[in-house]
Amino acid sequence: MKKFNLLALALAIGTMSLFATTNEVPDIPAKVIANQITSLFTTPNFAVEEDISVNVLFTFDSEGKIVILKVDSKDKDVLNYVNECMNHRTIDIPGEMNRVFTLPLKIVR
Repeated sequence: MKKFNLLALALAIGTMSLFATTNEVPDIPAKVIANQITSLFTTPNFAVEEDISVNVLFTFDSEGKIVILKVDSKDKDVLNYVNECMNHRTIDIPGEMNRVFTLPLKIVR
């Protein structure tokens, strides 16, 4: 019986220590993050002849900075514009680290 009590105590301590070390990040809706990121964009410094739609895949690093993973465009002006406005910037409420977000971006004339 003593061994059973000792095993139950060890199991309880192990379980409690597991939950104590879990670092839970609150789930922030992607819409809130998208609204914050779109406020980073300014008027493009290149001529936009027609509306451009691109998808931007990004994540956050350990410091809460935006890391661009992929931009669905081959136009160098668009790539530079997105990198200048988004890459390595911080927002008020960053998302969780290493979660990949997709931002549909539309550049209008």
